[in-house]
Amino acid sequence: MTTTETTSARAEDITWDLEPLVFDKGTDGVDDLMARADSLAEELKSAHGRVASFGPEDLKSFMTTSAELADLVGRAGSYASLRFAADMTDPAHGALMQSVEERTTQVATKLLFFELEWAALEEEQAEKLLAGDDLDFCRHYLRSVRRYRDYLLTEPEEKILTEKSVTGTSAWNRLFSELSSAIVVKIDGEEKPLEEGLSMLSSPDREVRRKAADAVTAGLEPGLKTRGYVFNTLLHDKATNDRLRGYEHWLRSRNLSNEASDESVEALVSAVRGRYDIAQRWYRLKAKLIGVDVLADYDRNASLDATDETVEWPRAKEIVLDGYRSFSDELADLCEEFFDDRWIDAPVRPGKRPGAFCSYTVPSHHPYVFLNYTSRRRDVLTLAHELGHGVHAALARPQGPFHQSTPLTLAETASVFGETVIFGRLLGMTDDPESRLSLLAENVEGAIATVFRQVSMNRFENLVHNARRSEGELSIERFGDLWEESQREMFADTIQITPGYRNWWSYVPHFIGVPGYVYAYAYGQLLALSVYKQYEERGADFVPSYLELLSAGGSMPPEELGKIVDVDLTDPGFWDGGLAIIEKDLRLAEDAAKEARGITLD
Repeated sequence: MTTTETTSARAEDITWDLEPLVFDKGTDGVDDLMARADSLAEELKSAHGRVASFGPEDLKSFMTTSAELADLVGRAGSYASLRFAADMTDPAHGALMQSVEERTTQVATKLLFFELEWAALEEEQAEKLLAGDDLDFCRHYLRSVRRYRDYLLTEPEEKILTEKSVTGTSAWNRLFSELSSAIVVKIDGEEKPLEEGLSMLSSPDREVRRKAADAVTAGLEPGLKTRGYVFNTLLHDKATNDRLRGYEHWLRSRNLSNEASDESVEALVSAVRGRYDIAQRWYRLKAKLIGVDVLADYDRNASLDATDETVEWPRAKEIVLDGYRSFSDELADLCEEFFDDRWIDAPVRPGKRPGAFCSYTVPSHHPYVFLNYTSRRRDVLTLAHELGHGVHAALARPQGPFHQSTPLTLAETASVFGETVIFGRLLGMTDDPESRLSLLAENVEGAIATVFRQVSMNRFENLVHNARRSEGELSIERFGDLWEESQREMFADTIQITPGYRNWWSYVPHFIGVPGYVYAYAYGQLLALSVYKQYEERGADFVPSYLELLSAGGSMPPEELGKIVDVDLTDPGFWDGGLAIIEKDLRLAEDAAKEARGITLD
């Protein structure tokens, strides 16, 4: 570790190689993939109107060809979208992504008939077909498709919605991404990407944080009305689709996609809202730790280090690989491939999409990790988090395109688990009371961000979706009111909300691209903590079952996946167990505050 007083490597040279996705043929490779996909779609289209007469072998043949088609489209789509994410300002990248989306939609339109005809089968007939041999690669997927049978429209209607999505939802999402990537913050006369401005909110210097917050607010202002209009349009678009399909409420489609019941999601949200006191307790202690009466919103992520510690990329790599190896050589070896084979894009660049993610791509290829590495210690945990997604994707590759990915509610299991392992590694390397306090604070704040903050953002989504449906188009002021209402519920009197913070909803991509997504973070965090508790209790004996869980991908329902690691997702008290783990970590941080600085809440 070094301080900001020294030159800190920012991983400028750590860029990915996407060309193998298209067999090193560049955009010509994309054209080849999409042409072959279109040819297979025409072949599959010959089954139109005949699904009801399928035998087991017919179903197997159709799904085998569908898997091949999914690989072709997935390769082309991953290549185009990842190039676009790395540089949203290059018109060629945007044009390629748009072309692939349009051609993918054409392919999907030809195959809409299958899911409609499959969903229309009587249960007895469908189960008889699913009992056929050699359908493990798609059996759970086919069962899952039938969950939507009450919400499907006629084939002509589905075709219209699918084809219009390219110039509708997809186009608005792209516009929002391009607008967001162009946001710059001006600090001390220097323009920086939004991501760097947000990163400065973790500075130990309150004046730096205040200036960064002011700069973020100012940077959000120029395109605020346009982003608000995009959000309004997508809110209404979703309301229209939900009404046409008969979804009972705005979150119903997301819950179906997550294979989660409305009741279980409501139980999760209620449990977390019922323990907002955990976050509030921490914020009261943190105010004392940084020497203020009440935290401002820009103080929430302030580092408690006297110096703003940074971690150079080589050291971050070493810490993460050592941490994964302490748990499993197999996982560490997989992580090493990401570093050695250019599966990571790390540096902050103008025009690069904010945030971090892992792209699974397709099972016939490998995943990629996308970062904006600013050399903060928090970024080391982000690297560990995204590599958790990466090893999950890699281990599940044998499941094939229908089962490699899990529902969103389980998608964070490996990432949070990996992050927790690396946190333990960092903590074990630290003897100094101040450093331990700082690390424990980061751990508690990470849990607050992933569980409590995400549920508060779910509450914001709930408010805006319902308000848009009952009130019509929402003003920027109305968005700000609803954002502040949802945030105040979590903060209570522990955080002072500044006027500019009312507009900070306007850069969050999940609200735009994946409505209802955010509660899955809380679900996944609490699940992962429960899984990690199993590891703490069982030690090395737990590793094989954990690897089995990751290797299973999404090949079975979430409840069955949970059973692999002795987690009962149907237990109403499940969420309370995860929240208790967070509260235990909070107590450790409180003890560290007393030891390091003699500060308590008493």
